[in-house]
Amino acid sequence: MTGVRAGDGGRQRDHGFAATARRLLRLVRVHRAFSAMLALGLASITLNIISPILLGRATDLVLAGVLGRANASSATKADVLTQLRVQGHETLATMAGAVDFTPGHGIDMAALISTLLTALLVSALSGVCWMAQGRQATAAIQHAGSRLRAEVEAKLSRLPLTRFDATKRGDLLSRAVNDVDNVVVALQQTMSQLSNSVLLLVGLLTIMFAITPLLAVIAVLVVPVAVVVTTLLGKRAQPDFDRLWAAVGDLTEHVEETYTGHALVTAYDRREPALAEFRERNEAVFRAGYRAQFVSGLSQPSMNFVNNLGYVFVAVVGCLRVASGGLTIGELQAFVQYSRQLSGPLTQVTGLAGVVQSGMASARRVFELLDADEEPTEAEHDRLPGRVAGLVRFESVHFGYDGTPLIEGLSLTARPGRTVAIVGHTGAGKTTLVNLLMRFYDVSGGRITVDGVDTATVPRSDVRANIGMVLQDSWLFAGTIADNIGYGRADATREEIEAAAQAAHADHFVRTLPQGYDTVLGDDGAGVSAGERQLITIARAFLADPPILVLDEATSSVDTRTELLVRRGIGQLSTGRTCFVIAHRLSTIRDADTIVVMSGGAIVESGTHDELLSADGPYAALYRAQFARTGSDAGLSPGIEGV
Repeated sequence: MTGVRAGDGGRQRDHGFAATARRLLRLVRVHRAFSAMLALGLASITLNIISPILLGRATDLVLAGVLGRANASSATKADVLTQLRVQGHETLATMAGAVDFTPGHGIDMAALISTLLTALLVSALSGVCWMAQGRQATAAIQHAGSRLRAEVEAKLSRLPLTRFDATKRGDLLSRAVNDVDNVVVALQQTMSQLSNSVLLLVGLLTIMFAITPLLAVIAVLVVPVAVVVTTLLGKRAQPDFDRLWAAVGDLTEHVEETYTGHALVTAYDRREPALAEFRERNEAVFRAGYRAQFVSGLSQPSMNFVNNLGYVFVAVVGCLRVASGGLTIGELQAFVQYSRQLSGPLTQVTGLAGVVQSGMASARRVFELLDADEEPTEAEHDRLPGRVAGLVRFESVHFGYDGTPLIEGLSLTARPGRTVAIVGHTGAGKTTLVNLLMRFYDVSGGRITVDGVDTATVPRSDVRANIGMVLQDSWLFAGTIADNIGYGRADATREEIEAAAQAAHADHFVRTLPQGYDTVLGDDGAGVSAGERQLITIARAFLADPPILVLDEATSSVDTRTELLVRRGIGQLSTGRTCFVIAHRLSTIRDADTIVVMSGGAIVESGTHDELLSADGPYAALYRAQFARTGSDAGLSPGIEGV
């Protein structure tokens, strides 16, 4: 099988914590609301830092008024300080010397009211900026989430079939839904808070060093301790979050499988084993989640302890500085407020550690999906015409799965207007042949041509636009029957949809339903029988009106009478078209122009039904095995079934 290129052009992507965080940041900052969020956050923090200075100024005004009123107006400030020292109050004189008071004058009410009103206005503006920032952060994050979902959806459409064959469907669903949602929730809870914490930390350190470098250095000593504590606990918790979301993927896979196969689980009385397996996987989610949240939850109490130690040292040294006249009481008050605020960003960061690590674990899983290998790059040297004649040739085709050869040197020609039936034992390579024609896989040797054009040299969309396909497992989506049939051609009219249903002999049963073609089907076609679902998918293929038609066990889910009707419809549709029919009911391919018998990835016999019976070869053996006991289409005997 041909190689595939990596999703990023072949370069191995880094999915470590730092690299994942940078990718998330790039995803968010492309939206203009991100810049507005940062600007509003900066404004809110600046105003928030100014507020303690104003409150400290108000405290000094009150203290100055008290000192001024306690002394006669005839004395000067120097006289008051001298008298205090004479009376032995050296410390009090030093503290009073730092205050700008005038003996005989009380509190300057005008200045006090002005200062307090300014502080109130600053606080209000800070709150408004904070709310506006939250709005912008929400816009940026939700836009990033929308882009991430769109990228995941587009990526799923570019993944090769081998990815879906090798990966559990529940795990893919969990990455595309649960993990993306968890990333968005984590961003919503942390983005604005983390950016504000960084900006606030820088602003607080700046103003604290401006007030008193000594106390600022004491307060800053908390920061490296906080970083060490957060880093150590984060490293311990991150693997547990990785295991948590992997376990969620496993649980989703089990629930999806059990729900899809609910009828079989009930029929085989496997509800208790299924429930037991659910409990086991649910317990794995619990254990991983408990350990991850417990370890990450240790960050906040640890940080509170470290911050309180720093606060005590600041308070003690600050009081000594006030006593020595190096600070006013108002300046100490402001600095203590800043010191408490300094612990806020650190506490917030550690408090969000669990959310961040959970989001990063999900982001890593999403980015691993986005970086997965895609379908091989198409060498678009040629283009198929809008509608081909339908001449299909397999020329010495070689193919294998994971290095194991399956098809070697196969050659086959299907001419326009002819029906080629492909039969054989399980694993003979019948469905693989069709997958190669559809370019779900690319050949590793030889080539497949349509109207003489090598399909490997044209876009896959050109090939698939000319091929209609009906699979053994019918696929319907939640919607009306008309919508499901119309999926075959987007511009189809209602009359064309009904005509396609008539050709597929689905019109009669559709009209017996209460709303007819407007009957709404549930997920995966719930509401109609398996045979009726198959008829709807056949009608969809009729509507597409392709020049090449592939029927992979298309009649396996219909009864014998309906099978006869479908065969007549297929006979009408096949006129002028190239048809490939894979069937285990040999009665459905008796009238095929050519019947190809495959075994071990090679064609061992070909011819018409009568010719192959006369040859008394592998086809005759299959035919006898199927009909010998009943003389009618009784189904395959053990060991002979469709792929």
